[in-house]
Amino acid sequence: MAGLKVGICGGGVGGLSAAIGLRKNGHDPHVFEQADAFLRIGADVNLTPNAVHALDGLGVGQVLRETAARPTHRISRTWDTGEETSRLPMSDAAEERYGAPQLTLHRADLLKALEDQVPADHIHLGRRVTGLSERSSTTEIHFAGGPSELVDVAIGADGIHSPVRTALFGQDKPEFTGLVSYRAVVPRSAVADIPDLDAFTKWWGPTPDVQIVTFPLTHGEEIFIFATTPQTGWTDEGWTLRGDVAELREVYSGFHPEARALLDACTEVTKSALHVREPMPAWSTGHATLLGDAAHPMVPFMAQGACMAIEDAVVLARALDGATWETAPAALRRYEAARMDRTAEIQRQSLANEWMKQQGNADWVYGYHAWEAELPA
Repeated sequence: MAGLKVGICGGGVGGLSAAIGLRKNGHDPHVFEQADAFLRIGADVNLTPNAVHALDGLGVGQVLRETAARPTHRISRTWDTGEETSRLPMSDAAEERYGAPQLTLHRADLLKALEDQVPADHIHLGRRVTGLSERSSTTEIHFAGGPSELVDVAIGADGIHSPVRTALFGQDKPEFTGLVSYRAVVPRSAVADIPDLDAFTKWWGPTPDVQIVTFPLTHGEEIFIFATTPQTGWTDEGWTLRGDVAELREVYSGFHPEARALLDACTEVTKSALHVREPMPAWSTGHATLLGDAAHPMVPFMAQGACMAIEDAVVLARALDGATWETAPAALRRYEAARMDRTAEIQRQSLANEWMKQQGNADWVYGYHAWEAELPA
Protein backbone atom coordinates (compact mmCIF):
# COMPACT_ATOMS: atom_id res chain seq x y z
CA MET A 1 0.00 0.00 0.00
CA ALA A 2 1.42 3.36 -1.03
CA GLY A 3 1.80 5.98 1.66
CA LEU A 4 0.12 9.36 1.79
CA LYS A 5 1.60 12.47 0.26
CA VAL A 6 1.76 14.87 3.20
CA GLY A 7 2.34 18.59 2.77
CA ILE A 8 4.04 20.07 5.83
CA CYS A 9 3.71 23.84 5.93
CA GLY A 10 6.73 25.11 7.84
CA GLY A 11 10.32 23.89 8.05
CA GLY A 12 10.98 24.53 11.71
CA VAL A 13 11.61 22.04 14.50
CA GLY A 14 8.11 20.56 14.46
CA GLY A 15 7.74 20.40 10.69
CA LEU A 16 11.08 18.69 10.09
CA SER A 17 10.49 16.27 12.97
CA ALA A 18 7.12 15.36 11.47
CA ALA A 19 8.73 14.76 8.08
CA ILE A 20 11.22 12.32 9.59
CA GLY A 21 8.55 10.45 11.54
CA LEU A 22 6.19 10.21 8.58
CA ARG A 23 8.96 8.89 6.31
CA LYS A 24 9.68 6.19 8.88
CA ASN A 25 6.04 5.10 8.55
CA GLY A 26 6.13 4.87 4.77
CA HIS A 27 4.53 8.19 3.86
CA ASP A 28 5.80 10.80 1.41
CA PRO A 29 6.17 14.10 3.32
CA HIS A 30 7.14 17.34 1.59
CA VAL A 31 8.19 20.38 3.63
CA PHE A 32 7.24 23.83 2.34
CA GLU A 33 9.26 26.59 4.02
CA GLN A 34 8.81 30.30 3.33
CA ALA A 35 12.49 31.19 3.90
CA ASP A 36 14.82 31.04 0.94
CA ALA A 37 17.50 29.30 3.02
CA PHE A 38 17.93 27.83 6.49
CA LEU A 39 19.87 30.54 8.30
CA ARG A 40 21.71 30.29 11.61
CA ILE A 41 19.35 32.48 13.63
CA GLY A 42 17.97 32.01 17.12
CA ALA A 43 20.47 31.42 19.86
CA ASP A 44 19.30 28.41 21.78
CA VAL A 45 17.00 25.50 22.29
CA ASN A 46 16.49 23.69 25.58
CA LEU A 47 15.55 20.05 25.01
CA THR A 48 14.27 18.46 28.19
CA PRO A 49 14.29 14.65 28.51
CA ASN A 50 10.81 14.20 27.02
CA ALA A 51 11.96 15.85 23.79
CA VAL A 52 15.35 14.12 23.68
CA HIS A 53 13.64 10.75 24.11
CA ALA A 54 11.41 11.59 21.13
CA LEU A 55 14.38 12.74 19.04
CA ASP A 56 16.29 9.57 19.87
CA GLY A 57 13.45 7.65 18.25
CA LEU A 58 13.73 9.87 15.18
CA GLY A 59 17.41 8.95 14.89
CA VAL A 60 18.96 12.35 15.55
CA GLY A 61 19.71 12.23 19.27
CA GLN A 62 23.28 11.04 18.94
CA VAL A 63 24.15 13.78 16.45
CA LEU A 64 22.79 16.40 18.85
CA ARG A 65 24.89 15.05 21.70
CA GLU A 66 28.03 15.87 19.69
CA THR A 67 27.55 19.64 20.10
CA ALA A 68 25.10 19.98 23.00
CA ALA A 69 25.70 20.63 26.66
CA ARG A 70 24.14 18.39 29.33
CA PRO A 71 23.02 20.55 32.27
CA THR A 72 23.92 18.95 35.58
CA HIS A 73 20.89 20.27 37.51
CA ARG A 74 17.76 22.37 37.27
CA ILE A 75 18.17 25.01 39.97
CA SER A 76 15.82 27.72 41.26
CA ARG A 77 17.26 30.77 43.05
CA THR A 78 15.67 33.84 44.60
CA TRP A 79 16.38 37.08 42.74
CA ASP A 80 17.77 39.22 45.58
CA THR A 81 19.15 36.88 48.25
CA GLY A 82 20.37 34.17 45.88
CA GLU A 83 18.70 31.56 48.10
CA GLU A 84 18.36 28.19 46.39
CA THR A 85 14.76 26.97 46.57
CA SER A 86 15.00 23.80 44.45
CA ARG A 87 17.69 21.62 42.87
CA LEU A 88 16.75 18.76 40.56
CA PRO A 89 19.56 16.46 39.33
CA MET A 90 19.69 16.20 35.53
CA SER A 91 22.35 14.75 33.16
CA ASP A 92 22.99 11.10 34.10
CA ALA A 93 20.28 11.19 36.78
CA ALA A 94 17.70 12.37 34.24
CA GLU A 95 18.81 9.74 31.73
CA GLU A 96 18.38 7.03 34.35
CA ARG A 97 14.97 8.31 35.47
CA TYR A 98 13.45 9.41 32.15
CA GLY A 99 15.39 7.49 29.51
CA ALA A 100 17.16 10.56 28.13
CA PRO A 101 19.14 13.55 29.41
CA GLN A 102 18.45 17.24 29.01
CA LEU A 103 20.38 18.77 26.10
CA THR A 104 20.95 22.49 25.52
CA LEU A 105 22.32 23.63 22.18
CA HIS A 106 22.12 26.16 19.39
CA ARG A 107 18.78 25.98 17.58
CA ALA A 108 20.60 25.93 14.24
CA ASP A 109 22.38 22.70 15.24
CA LEU A 110 19.03 21.06 15.95
CA LEU A 111 17.56 22.24 12.66
CA LYS A 112 20.63 21.03 10.73
CA ALA A 113 20.42 17.58 12.34
CA LEU A 114 16.74 17.33 11.42
CA GLU A 115 17.23 18.70 7.90
CA ASP A 116 19.92 16.12 7.19
CA GLN A 117 17.37 13.32 7.77
CA VAL A 118 14.99 14.62 5.09
CA PRO A 119 15.86 14.19 1.38
CA ALA A 120 16.80 17.52 -0.16
CA ASP A 121 14.20 17.16 -2.91
CA HIS A 122 11.49 16.93 -0.23
CA ILE A 123 12.32 20.35 1.25
CA HIS A 124 10.96 23.22 -0.81
CA LEU A 125 12.30 26.64 0.16
CA GLY A 126 10.85 30.02 -0.76
CA ARG A 127 7.29 28.64 -0.62
CA ARG A 128 5.15 30.93 1.54
CA VAL A 129 1.85 29.27 2.32
CA THR A 130 -1.22 31.50 2.04
CA GLY A 131 -3.97 28.97 2.67
CA LEU A 132 -5.43 25.63 1.69
CA SER A 133 -8.64 24.09 0.46
CA GLU A 134 -9.99 20.54 0.50
CA ARG A 135 -11.46 18.98 -2.61
CA SER A 136 -13.32 15.72 -3.08
CA SER A 137 -10.21 13.55 -3.21
CA THR A 138 -7.26 15.84 -2.48
CA THR A 139 -6.08 18.82 -0.42
CA GLU A 140 -4.68 21.89 -2.17
CA ILE A 141 -2.03 24.09 -0.53
CA HIS A 142 -1.83 27.63 -1.87
CA PHE A 143 1.37 29.68 -2.06
CA ALA A 144 2.19 33.33 -2.63
CA GLY A 145 3.24 33.99 -6.23
CA GLY A 146 3.41 30.38 -7.28
CA PRO A 147 1.46 27.26 -8.24
CA SER A 148 -0.50 25.33 -5.62
CA GLU A 149 0.39 21.82 -4.45
CA LEU A 150 -1.94 18.84 -4.23
CA VAL A 151 -1.46 16.54 -1.24
CA ASP A 152 -3.41 13.93 0.67
CA VAL A 153 -2.87 15.50 4.11
CA ALA A 154 -1.78 19.02 5.07
CA ILE A 155 -0.03 19.88 8.34
CA GLY A 156 0.23 23.44 9.60
CA ALA A 157 3.60 23.67 11.35
CA ASP A 158 3.86 27.32 10.40
CA GLY A 159 4.13 29.06 13.74
CA ILE A 160 2.07 31.41 15.84
CA HIS A 161 0.85 33.41 12.81
CA SER A 162 -0.12 30.23 10.95
CA PRO A 163 -1.94 30.76 7.62
CA VAL A 164 -3.05 27.11 7.84
CA ARG A 165 -4.71 27.79 11.20
CA THR A 166 -6.49 30.78 9.67
CA ALA A 167 -7.63 28.70 6.68
CA LEU A 168 -9.03 25.99 8.94
CA PHE A 169 -10.54 28.01 11.77
CA GLY A 170 -10.75 31.65 10.72
CA GLN A 171 -8.78 34.74 11.60
CA ASP A 172 -7.69 35.43 15.14
CA LYS A 173 -4.73 37.26 16.56
CA PRO A 174 -2.22 36.14 19.21
CA GLU A 175 -2.39 38.09 22.44
CA PHE A 176 0.57 40.13 23.63
CA THR A 177 1.37 39.04 27.18
CA GLY A 178 2.72 42.42 28.22
CA LEU A 179 6.15 40.81 28.53
CA VAL A 180 9.33 41.22 26.54
CA SER A 181 12.29 38.87 26.57
CA TYR A 182 16.03 39.44 26.23
CA ARG A 183 18.40 36.80 24.85
CA ALA A 184 22.19 36.78 24.83
CA VAL A 185 25.12 34.36 24.60
CA VAL A 186 28.41 34.99 26.39
CA PRO A 187 31.65 32.96 26.48
CA ARG A 188 32.11 30.91 29.60
CA SER A 189 35.45 32.61 30.21
CA ALA A 190 33.63 35.92 30.73
CA VAL A 191 31.65 34.57 33.71
CA ALA A 192 33.99 31.84 34.95
CA ASP A 193 33.72 32.88 38.62
CA ILE A 194 29.96 32.32 38.82
CA PRO A 195 28.94 28.96 40.35
CA ASP A 196 26.80 26.31 38.66
CA LEU A 197 27.48 27.42 35.10
CA ASP A 198 26.88 23.84 33.97
CA ALA A 199 23.35 23.87 35.40
CA PHE A 200 20.05 25.22 34.12
CA THR A 201 19.48 28.02 36.63
CA LYS A 202 16.36 30.13 36.98
CA TRP A 203 16.50 33.34 39.03
CA TRP A 204 12.92 33.98 40.16
CA GLY A 205 12.14 37.69 40.34
CA PRO A 206 9.94 39.63 42.77
CA THR A 207 6.93 38.83 40.54
CA PRO A 208 6.37 35.84 38.22
CA ASP A 209 6.88 37.96 35.10
CA VAL A 210 10.45 38.95 36.01
CA GLN A 211 13.19 36.32 35.79
CA ILE A 212 16.62 35.44 34.48
CA VAL A 213 17.42 31.97 33.12
CA THR A 214 20.87 30.68 32.22
CA PHE A 215 22.22 27.42 30.88
CA PRO A 216 25.29 26.13 29.01
CA LEU A 217 25.66 25.68 25.26
CA THR A 218 28.35 24.00 23.11
CA HIS A 219 29.64 21.56 25.73
CA GLY A 220 29.59 24.39 28.27
CA GLU A 221 31.89 26.70 26.30
CA GLU A 222 29.11 29.30 26.02
CA ILE A 223 26.41 30.44 28.43
CA PHE A 224 22.95 31.39 27.21
CA ILE A 225 21.04 34.10 29.08
CA PHE A 226 17.29 34.65 28.86
CA ALA A 227 15.37 37.27 30.82
CA THR A 228 11.84 38.66 30.84
CA THR A 229 10.20 41.81 32.16
CA PRO A 230 6.84 43.61 31.70
CA GLN A 231 6.64 46.33 29.09
CA THR A 232 3.71 48.23 27.64
CA GLY A 233 3.31 49.51 24.12
CA TRP A 234 5.63 47.01 22.45
CA THR A 235 4.48 46.27 18.90
CA ASP A 236 7.52 44.93 17.06
CA GLU A 237 7.74 41.20 16.39
CA GLY A 238 10.60 38.84 15.62
CA TRP A 239 13.25 36.91 17.54
CA THR A 240 16.31 38.78 16.31
CA LEU A 241 15.49 42.42 17.02
CA ARG A 242 18.47 44.19 18.53
CA GLY A 243 18.13 45.19 22.18
CA ASP A 244 19.99 47.60 24.43
CA VAL A 245 22.52 46.02 26.80
CA ALA A 246 22.42 49.04 29.14
CA GLU A 247 18.64 48.75 29.35
CA LEU A 248 18.95 45.03 30.12
CA ARG A 249 21.31 45.70 33.03
CA GLU A 250 19.15 48.50 34.40
CA VAL A 251 16.00 46.38 34.42
CA TYR A 252 17.66 43.78 36.67
CA SER A 253 19.84 46.13 38.71
CA GLY A 254 18.28 44.91 41.96
CA PHE A 255 19.13 41.25 41.36
CA HIS A 256 21.80 39.30 43.26
CA PRO A 257 25.42 40.16 42.32
CA GLU A 258 25.93 36.79 40.62
CA ALA A 259 22.92 37.38 38.38
CA ARG A 260 24.07 40.91 37.58
CA ALA A 261 27.54 39.63 36.73
CA LEU A 262 26.01 37.49 34.00
CA LEU A 263 24.36 40.55 32.48
CA ASP A 264 27.54 42.61 32.83
CA ALA A 265 29.24 40.09 30.52
CA CYS A 266 26.73 40.67 27.71
CA THR A 267 28.04 42.68 24.78
CA GLU A 268 24.92 42.41 22.62
CA VAL A 269 21.36 41.26 23.17
CA THR A 270 18.17 40.62 21.23
CA LYS A 271 14.74 41.70 22.44
CA SER A 272 11.32 40.35 21.51
CA ALA A 273 7.71 40.36 22.65
CA LEU A 274 6.00 37.24 24.02
CA HIS A 275 2.61 36.29 22.60
CA VAL A 276 0.13 33.54 23.48
CA ARG A 277 -3.24 32.14 22.47
CA GLU A 278 -5.87 30.31 24.47
CA PRO A 279 -5.97 26.50 24.05
CA MET A 280 -8.02 25.50 21.01
CA PRO A 281 -11.09 23.22 21.10
CA ALA A 282 -9.88 21.44 17.91
CA TRP A 283 -6.80 21.31 15.70
CA SER A 284 -8.03 19.24 12.76
CA THR A 285 -10.52 19.67 9.94
CA GLY A 286 -10.88 16.96 7.31
CA HIS A 287 -7.43 16.11 5.96
CA ALA A 288 -5.57 18.94 7.67
CA THR A 289 -4.25 19.56 11.17
CA LEU A 290 -1.88 21.75 13.19
CA LEU A 291 1.16 21.14 15.35
CA GLY A 292 3.55 23.16 17.48
CA ASP A 293 3.06 26.91 17.83
CA ALA A 294 0.36 26.90 15.17
CA ALA A 295 -1.79 24.86 17.56
CA HIS A 296 -0.57 25.82 21.05
CA PRO A 297 1.81 28.80 21.31
CA MET A 298 3.16 29.24 24.81
CA VAL A 299 5.52 31.46 26.73
CA PRO A 300 8.93 29.84 27.28
CA PHE A 301 8.83 29.70 31.10
CA MET A 302 8.74 25.87 31.20
CA ALA A 303 11.10 25.55 28.20
CA GLN A 304 8.55 23.38 26.39
CA GLY A 305 7.70 25.18 23.14
CA ALA A 306 10.06 23.22 20.88
CA CYS A 307 9.64 20.12 23.05
CA MET A 308 5.86 20.09 22.52
CA ALA A 309 6.31 20.49 18.76
CA ILE A 310 8.65 17.48 18.71
CA GLU A 311 6.21 15.42 20.78
CA ASP A 312 3.39 16.46 18.43
CA ALA A 313 5.40 15.32 15.42
CA VAL A 314 6.04 11.87 16.85
CA VAL A 315 2.45 11.28 17.97
CA LEU A 316 1.14 12.55 14.62
CA ALA A 317 3.41 10.16 12.72
CA ARG A 318 2.21 7.30 14.92
CA ALA A 319 -1.44 8.23 14.43
CA LEU A 320 -1.02 8.29 10.64
CA ASP A 321 0.81 4.94 10.54
CA GLY A 322 -1.06 2.86 7.95
CA ALA A 323 -3.60 5.61 7.24
CA THR A 324 -5.25 6.01 3.83
CA TRP A 325 -7.09 8.97 2.31
CA GLU A 326 -10.33 7.53 3.71
CA THR A 327 -9.00 6.95 7.24
CA ALA A 328 -6.74 10.01 7.54
CA PRO A 329 -9.38 12.35 9.09
CA ALA A 330 -10.02 9.88 11.91
CA ALA A 331 -6.27 9.44 12.42
CA LEU A 332 -5.83 13.21 12.74
CA ARG A 333 -8.60 13.34 15.34
CA ARG A 334 -6.84 10.59 17.30
CA TYR A 335 -3.64 12.61 17.18
CA GLU A 336 -5.26 15.79 18.50
CA ALA A 337 -7.16 13.88 21.17
CA ALA A 338 -3.88 12.39 22.38
CA ARG A 339 -2.15 15.77 22.56
CA MET A 340 -4.64 18.50 23.44
CA ASP A 341 -4.93 18.04 27.22
CA ARG A 342 -1.17 17.87 27.74
CA THR A 343 -0.33 20.87 25.60
CA ALA A 344 -3.17 22.96 27.07
CA GLU A 345 -1.96 22.26 30.61
CA ILE A 346 1.59 23.23 29.70
CA GLN A 347 0.29 26.40 28.02
CA ARG A 348 -1.53 27.33 31.23
CA GLN A 349 1.27 26.45 33.62
CA SER A 350 3.87 28.19 31.47
CA LEU A 351 1.85 31.40 31.61
CA ALA A 352 1.31 31.11 35.38
CA ASN A 353 5.09 30.62 35.77
CA GLU A 354 5.22 28.89 39.13
CA TRP A 355 6.32 25.40 38.02
CA MET A 356 9.40 24.13 39.90
CA LYS A 357 9.88 27.39 41.80
CA GLN A 358 9.99 25.17 44.85
CA GLN A 359 11.06 21.55 44.79
CA GLY A 360 8.29 19.72 42.95
CA ASN A 361 7.44 16.86 40.64
CA ALA A 362 8.89 17.16 37.14
CA ASP A 363 7.92 13.63 36.12
CA TRP A 364 4.67 14.58 34.36
CA VAL A 365 6.63 16.84 32.00
CA TYR A 366 9.99 15.10 31.62
CA GLY A 367 8.72 11.51 31.89
CA TYR A 368 6.35 11.66 28.92
CA HIS A 369 7.36 9.29 26.10
CA ALA A 370 5.80 10.28 22.79
CA TRP A 371 6.66 6.92 21.22
CA GLU A 372 4.65 5.03 23.83
CA ALA A 373 1.90 7.52 24.79
CA GLU A 374 -1.59 6.07 24.41
CA LEU A 375 -3.50 6.90 21.23
CA PRO A 376 -7.30 7.01 21.68
CA ALA A 377 -9.25 4.33 19.87
